[in-house]
Amino acid sequence: MIWHARRARLRALLAAETCVFPASVHDPLSARAAGDLGFEMALLAGSVASLAVLGAPDLALLTLSELAGLVLRISRAADLPLLVDGDHGYGNALNVRRTVEELEIAGAAGLSIEDTALPAGFGTRGTAFIPRAEGIGKIRAALAARRDPALVIAARTGAITALGLPETLDRARAYAETGADALFLTGIRTWDELDALAGTVSCPLILGTLAPALDDPAALAARRVRIALQGHLPFQAGFAATVATLRALRAGARPATLGHAADAALLREAARECEYQAAMEDYLRE
Repeated sequence: MIWHARRARLRALLAAETCVFPASVHDPLSARAAGDLGFEMALLAGSVASLAVLGAPDLALLTLSELAGLVLRISRAADLPLLVDGDHGYGNALNVRRTVEELEIAGAAGLSIEDTALPAGFGTRGTAFIPRAEGIGKIRAALAARRDPALVIAARTGAITALGLPETLDRARAYAETGADALFLTGIRTWDELDALAGTVSCPLILGTLAPALDDPAALAARRVRIALQGHLPFQAGFAATVATLRALRAGARPATLGHAADAALLREAARECEYQAAMEDYLRE
């Protein structure tokens, strides 16, 4: 039931008249920090998950079980609705069903399924897309697989980068008519493109990494954009800080001379150490 409540909160965000910027998270502590700081929701990107779990680029190398495990660890740690990048559903429409089942059990409040042809085939250049009919079949499979009707299923497409706006509009219309709860759009760069999409479908819109020209929350909200990503700076900044600290230590710097480290009190708070101490007093003391 705890997962259902979070899904209801995500649906409320999609039904509102404002645009929110989610926290890009990559592990339990980053998600917990996002919740403590007041973010309305969190997002786990496929590219970030691949880096966090495998240290590998976003080339469809991460497995479904690895993603589901990370989703469960994040969901246990933080009381935030988590939108998960389900990539292509790890295969065909039957694999999409399995993807929805696993991510729903793991605590995802919502997930996106995209129409990209993954993994890249032999001899391909650039991004390829599955036929529109196959994309519709994947969304149908995703909707049929969920057991909690509150779970958000977002149809994702970045077809505008390779197939152009008219085909993107056709895909958006088809996925919305299939019953997707939201459309997750990547590659949108201009207000004209966004206006065309907002005029084609009536469901909520989610934008991938926000183009600088579109950075206007009120204008986005007026076009039914309810969630807009701001990239994945927390993971990038965290890794940069790790490399800088390791480089300094390797060069001979002493720990006491290095700044920007989380102090002990912050780490204790993030780890909920007081709660564990209370439990130890309750259960492990005579």
